[in-house]
This record gives sequence, C-alpha cells and structure tokens, in this order.
Amino acid sequence: MRFSPTEIAGVVVVDIDPVLDDRGAFARLHCPAAFAEAGLEFAPAQTSLSRNTAPLTLRGMHYQPAPHGETKLVRVVRGRIFDVALDLRPGSASLGRWTGVELDAAAGRALFIPEGVAHGFLTLEPETDVLYQIAPMFEPGHGAGVRWNDPAFAIAWPAAPKVISERDATYPDFAPHAPSGGR
Repeated sequence: MRFSPTEIAGVVVVDIDPVLDDRGAFARLHCPAAFAEAGLEFAPAQTSLSRNTAPLTLRGMHYQPAPHGETKLVRVVRGRIFDVALDLRPGSASLGRWTGVELDAAAGRALFIPEGVAHGFLTLEPETDVLYQIAPMFEPGHGAGVRWNDPAFAIAWPAAPKVISERDATYPDFAPHAPSGGR
C-alpha cells in the first residue's frame, strides 16, 4: 500500500499495490501494521456498503461530532465517484478547507478520513457501490452534516447532483466565520 497525504492533515489517499498474474490480481486493502507505519491508527469496527443506482447521486456532507466521531476508509467496489473530505475540526489549520479525489473500482484507491472531517461523494457512473470501513461503531442519533453547496466551503463538484436526499439538500449554512475552502 502507498499512502499519500492531502492538504488536510490526516486525510490520506491510500493506493493498493496489486500482485498480478494470469488469474487476475490480489491486493491488500487494509493492514493495521502498514497503516500504523504510515501514522494512521485504524482498527475498523464496522463495514458498510452504499449502493447508488443513478449517476450524479450525491451523499453528504456527513460526520459524527465528538464524542461519537468516526474515522472512515472509503473505497469504490463498483463504478466511480468524486469523493470529498471537508475539515470541520475546531482549531485545525485547515478548518473549512476541502479536498476531493476520484475513486473507482478499477484502481482500488481509497480515501482515509479522520474524525472531525465531513465526508460526501457524487457518483460519476450508474450502479456505483461504495464500501466504508468505520471505527468505532456507528452511534445512531448523532449524525450531523453541512450542505454540499454551502458557499462557506465552495466545493468544486464536477457536476450538479441529480439525486440527493432532502436532508442532504437542506442542511443549514455553516457558521459564517468558517473560512472558505479550496483544494
């Protein structure tokens, strides 16, 4: 595995190194020792799947505030997405900034998202499945979010969503003192 830091501290792109032969490929997707060596302590407690039938489906921007914060490793197992991490950690040097990366099933690339960083994605193909490894276990009733198109963040989505939940479309504006973001 290869770990590439982004502009947001703790948000890391994780690339796989598949072993190829005439049968196909085999790749390690998560190894606690390799993550620890990269400075990422991550012991997934839950694995979830997001199925998305239509292209341009937007999910996000979601997070769980402390003390129920989550760390996520997000990977596409079918299709393709534009994946976004948005720093909402109070006191962070990158508060209000976002980073986006394209993830697709063919490459096997993942995005590691630490606690306090909101997450969302836009599907770029029909029939896109997104696999989440999450630590600790999800705590129902503590979810929060910010609006995908809040001007405080100016996230540069590659297209406007065609499918979005009412909840995701109507989150209120973030605190006006949050700095505007960028890649």
